[in-house]
Amino acid sequence: MLIGLAIRDVVLIDRLDLSFAPGLSVLTGETGAGKSILLDSLGLALGERADTGLLRPGAEQASVTAEFDLPASHPANALLSEQGLAVEPALILRRQLGRDGRSRAFVNDEPVSVGLLKRLGETLVEIASQASQSGLMDSATHRDLLDSFGGLRAAAREVAAHWQEWQGAKAAREAAEARLAAARRDEDYLRHAVKELDALAPEAGEETKLANERSLLMNREKLGEALSGALAAISGDGSADERLAQAQRRLDRIADKAGEALQPVTAALDRAASELAEAVHALHSVAAALDADPNRLEKVEERLFALREQARKHNRTVEALPALLIEMQAQLEALDDQSGGLAELGRREADAAATYRKSADALSKGRAEATRKLDRRINAELTPLKLDKASFRTRLEALPEPQWGSHGTERVHFEIATMPGAEPGPLGKVASGGELSRLMLALRVVLAGSDPVSTLIFDEVDAGVGGATAAAVGARLKRLSDDLQVIVVTHSPQVAALGVNHWRVRKSLGKSPRTEVEPLDAAGRREEIARMLSGAKVTDEARAAADRLMAGTA
Repeated sequence: MLIGLAIRDVVLIDRLDLSFAPGLSVLTGETGAGKSILLDSLGLALGERADTGLLRPGAEQASVTAEFDLPASHPANALLSEQGLAVEPALILRRQLGRDGRSRAFVNDEPVSVGLLKRLGETLVEIASQASQSGLMDSATHRDLLDSFGGLRAAAREVAAHWQEWQGAKAAREAAEARLAAARRDEDYLRHAVKELDALAPEAGEETKLANERSLLMNREKLGEALSGALAAISGDGSADERLAQAQRRLDRIADKAGEALQPVTAALDRAASELAEAVHALHSVAAALDADPNRLEKVEERLFALREQARKHNRTVEALPALLIEMQAQLEALDDQSGGLAELGRREADAAATYRKSADALSKGRAEATRKLDRRINAELTPLKLDKASFRTRLEALPEPQWGSHGTERVHFEIATMPGAEPGPLGKVASGGELSRLMLALRVVLAGSDPVSTLIFDEVDAGVGGATAAAVGARLKRLSDDLQVIVVTHSPQVAALGVNHWRVRKSLGKSPRTEVEPLDAAGRREEIARMLSGAKVTDEARAAADRLMAGTA
């Protein structure tokens, strides 16, 4: 609830500090005393639009601070946590307005956006006046209020959870479809590329091998000459192998006379002869290879160039082509498997959608039943409030499937017809100012406990009525104050007499007129209510009538 309001330099208020208590609080005073300034000031602290016209003449800056005492479970605390702000035992909202029209907002002395201040304010206070209606007048709140009234919040949370599951399944299916569509667009390319690479059958290390062979074949003639010369030098008359053989024969003749001294030499010559024979064989093999296939160079180049062309085509190295072939084959296999996976995702989505529809249908039935009860109870409140010709109804508007959501499958509107036979319409557009305020009161009486807002402020809800109607207004305000903090700006003595806390607002005259707020004790209340009854001159009869009203015997 609201426990404190500090106002600095707002219109006719230079400095004002008010403390509030639970129950029904009333503010009274003559017209023009400045009661509306208090409401405008509070609205500033709650994030309403700032206007430099609110600054007291001569002041450079206005400020309003509103302090609230809230239970830990209050939605405002959840909003603070969501924004990364500390949750304190007391919630303090502060707004500053400069002469240049700029304003600053603070929550527990932390700078915040005005938007956040307004969101917090909407969870804390609801102000009903003939000039401004919020809260219940906002159709966006009607669905949640109906659910709360009908005890449907658990069902609504279940619908929201099933909606999220459905949307998650739908998103998974759509993502899979998008991937499959992209893959299908590339399918022809993939199959063609796999066919080409599979036919080419690239092997690891093949490019180096082919490049070396190509280089060899391109120098066939020079290599042939070199090979022939090498063979001539190694074998034949006077060649290396003949000279080596001669050396071996000479040493063999004297080997028995040299003992073991020549063994290392003969062993080395044997090894040399063996290596030389192997070299001759290799030379013959290379020469034979050069002469084996006159078209080999063409075949090698064709293969090498085909591999390199595929590498350029896929922006890979030749060495990476075997791995690319495996990768593309896997993509095609996955593409063939995706159809089955997509069908499974479709089944999951259908199941989630069916579950959502079932829970949403149950919620819709519950809302229809709650609507009948709500309309009956609110219409019963209208006659005592001099709204006997009015008719209230809650309209459930079925939504097309594209507009379904976590809230269910219908939109909820509170509507009223002010004359018999008239077509009901939105609350704020059909009812007049006084009717709207009393309608607001009726709604609040019936919906007490259905809204987290714990402070209600009514500005002249009793305007234009008196006698029994004013008494009925007061009785309902009193009933509301049993569960909520209710603050009323009133000109009705019947309403003022019911207040637990009473302030008189007056304007002091002088060189600089000021609005002052005076808390009244029992005697002061009696005198103020008597003034409200009799006018400018307070009579003993008016005081006696005030006593009867305060005693509840009028």
